[in-house]
Amino acid sequence: MPEIIWDATLYDKQHHFVSDFGADVLQWLAPQPEEYILDVGCGTGQLAAQIAESGAVVLGSDASEEMVLKAKASYPNLNFEVVDGTKLPYQEKFDAIFSNATFHWIENQNALVEGLFKSLKTGGRLVAEFGGKGNVKSITDAIKAASEKLGIADKVLTNFWFFPSVSEYSNLLESKGFEVEQVWLFDRPTKLIGEEGMYVWINQFAQHALKNFTEKEAEDIKNLAVEILKPNYFMKGEWMADYRRLRVKAIKS
Repeated sequence: MPEIIWDATLYDKQHHFVSDFGADVLQWLAPQPEEYILDVGCGTGQLAAQIAESGAVVLGSDASEEMVLKAKASYPNLNFEVVDGTKLPYQEKFDAIFSNATFHWIENQNALVEGLFKSLKTGGRLVAEFGGKGNVKSITDAIKAASEKLGIADKVLTNFWFFPSVSEYSNLLESKGFEVEQVWLFDRPTKLIGEEGMYVWINQFAQHALKNFTEKEAEDIKNLAVEILKPNYFMKGEWMADYRRLRVKAIKS
């Protein structure tokens, strides 16, 4: 996983669309009372709390200690643990696993999917949504174009996200023993809050792309990328990001 520094308070304030949209995928999960459910990449805990409202017993896990501390403070009656998604320590413990906007950050997909499979009881289900093929392509293209214009393109990184196609991800799940029940790749244009919304998004979510640059170079790239994006993605005072999501439901059969 890229070494992203998460600001949990800013994340809640500026990027709450992440959990807002995640509420929709909960319909695919359909949690039942007394089911034991793992939320992988729980962030600040909002969706774990919504799952718990069904009467299910939820464990939220996240690789970010700051996110987990915020989740514990916000929802003291729920359980949260700092756990790397590629090192899930559970054995046939859960009736279901849920994840929203997390899997695309994880480099070692084999370790992730093997851990998910091992963590589920037989007949258990995985329901996840994350970035799919073509997700935020305009933004990564703009970062690349900005670095080229500034003559420093050799240091930019844009391949640290995992945005798979339907067949790529289905094949991965099936190769580890899952039966894929439903999979859906879809466009979801996403509003970013405020005039600084795109700059703030790049600053939080694409910081790894700029890790090889000096602070000044990174600032120049961010500002130029925002200018490149503005004509097509800033309308009526609002920024729009070209999100594409992959949603999947798979069974440990």
